[in-house]
Amino acid sequence: MGRRSVLGATTQGNSSTIINEFVFVHLTNSFVLQIILFLVFLTFYIATLVGNLGMITLIMISPHLHTPMYFFLSNLSLLDVCFSSVVTSKSLANLVSETQTISLMGCAMQMYFVIGLGSAECFLLAAMAYDRYTAICKPLLYPVLMSPKVCILLVVGSYILGLLHSLLHTVFTFQLPFCQSNVINHLYCDITALLSLSCSDIYMNELLIFYVAGLVEATTLLSVLVSYVSILVNFVKISPTTGRLKAFSTCTSHLTAVTIFHGSILILHFRPKPTNGSFIEDVSDKILSVFYTIVIPLLNPLIYSLRNKEVKDALGVVQRKVCSNIMR
Repeated sequence: MGRRSVLGATTQGNSSTIINEFVFVHLTNSFVLQIILFLVFLTFYIATLVGNLGMITLIMISPHLHTPMYFFLSNLSLLDVCFSSVVTSKSLANLVSETQTISLMGCAMQMYFVIGLGSAECFLLAAMAYDRYTAICKPLLYPVLMSPKVCILLVVGSYILGLLHSLLHTVFTFQLPFCQSNVINHLYCDITALLSLSCSDIYMNELLIFYVAGLVEATTLLSVLVSYVSILVNFVKISPTTGRLKAFSTCTSHLTAVTIFHGSILILHFRPKPTNGSFIEDVSDKILSVFYTIVIPLLNPLIYSLRNKEVKDALGVVQRKVCSNIMR
């Protein structure tokens, strides 16, 4: 008998087979519902591409948006485009195919980029919080503390740390032997779903999830909280009133994005789960996965465009230029 792991799964002996591909459980067995889901996912994916690529383009062509805050925002949009593409493109293909399969290498690459891009976004959101803290609490030192070199280092560091974190989990996961069942009861190659298929002891893998992934989540979220506590402490010192409102408006968009993103991660990966999975638990995991991988990448450009006056002003300038060119 295998030992019970810290997350509630059990190992299943030493028998294993060579797995060349994995099969995803259908979201629904109804052909009509599959078509409806395909159209819904496709709509969200196109909207995500348009929204995030539009945000990147708007920042590039608007000189007054060439600031550290919007440099970080353009990279956040790039992460969202890549993150959504990794999951949604395969989900769309599976919805219109009879066998919803993915190769062993394809599954490893998908898991690597899902964890890597998600982790990079955690670090990037923390860097954006530090940028807001510096701009509001240390305005005189802001040009030095957030110089172009520092901004580039923060962005590159976010990508590197995220991908290294993902590499650790991917290597330790795909060196495991898998059982004869190659069915993944999930929307994509999720690490916990893959570990449940292993034939060997996954205790070390779950320790890595609990401590390493937990450390990434805790440190980045704590960094955001410390930054905003410092901002709130200094908020009453900001004058005049218009300065307070401007500081508040630049923070609310970022804080909303952080709350949605980290809240989804905590609910999806760190909430208590029963030892034996249930149908309701499987459905809730899939719904949360759809929200995390498909809906959230669409929300970020909406949050920053609808709640940010500078972005709306830049969009208005571009629209007027386009309209004037059309009228000529």
